[in-house]
Amino acid sequence: MAELKVTVPDADRRSAGLKLDLDVLDCNLRQVVFFDTPDLQLNGAGLVVRARRARNGGDSVVKLRPVVTAQLPRDLRHTNGFRIELDAMPGTFVCSASLKARVDSADVKDVLQGTRPIRKLFSREQRAFYAEHAPKGLDLDDLTPLGPVNVARTKFELDEAIGRKAVAELWFYPDGTRILELSLKCAPDEAFQLAAQTRVVLTRRGINPTGEQQTKTRKTLQYFSRLHGKSHHLTRP
Repeated sequence: MAELKVTVPDADRRSAGLKLDLDVLDCNLRQVVFFDTPDLQLNGAGLVVRARRARNGGDSVVKLRPVVTAQLPRDLRHTNGFRIELDAMPGTFVCSASLKARVDSADVKDVLQGTRPIRKLFSREQRAFYAEHAPKGLDLDDLTPLGPVNVARTKFELDEAIGRKAVAELWFYPDGTRILELSLKCAPDEAFQLAAQTRVVLTRRGINPTGEQQTKTRKTLQYFSRLHGKSHHLTRP
């Protein structure tokens, strides 16, 4: 599965929403938290560990990127919840492997409140996947929750010619900044043609699809990493 993504700068977010006719009443609300060390050791090792809350239930993900598909173990590729993904943004793309599992949203809340161990959000298969690729000696319960971030998500019709629904996600950060990400999923062999069509449609609607890109994962990790760094500095004797 390939996923085409483009982020809209915060200064252009409101105008982009109007141009795409996005309606806040159509949105589903989610809450997302990442787990890493304050100095982002997992991110440096190519690992993303995340949990998500929503009204219809939550999920947890362990993702490794980049990966070479042919080098992944056969038994892993047949594990429930395992996916190979190609994430493409203007000027770059990356292949990743992720292992996803359903969790109770209340359990994610308990972890955020410090009353449940982080490892309890992840299945046995996810924990094994994590242990194989995480820095040695860094257990799941050693990680720090980075977040949460509130997210409004909706599906919408980008253009009739494209013939499939797009997804808009608006991420709200505690300092008032936001990221609007637009995405489309397709088969890998459709990605280049769909990317060209999407670029034309967005440009026609007055949205620059080749502007500076900042992924929501990177922004979230960097934002909360800085917060924890300041906190440690303030409490240092």
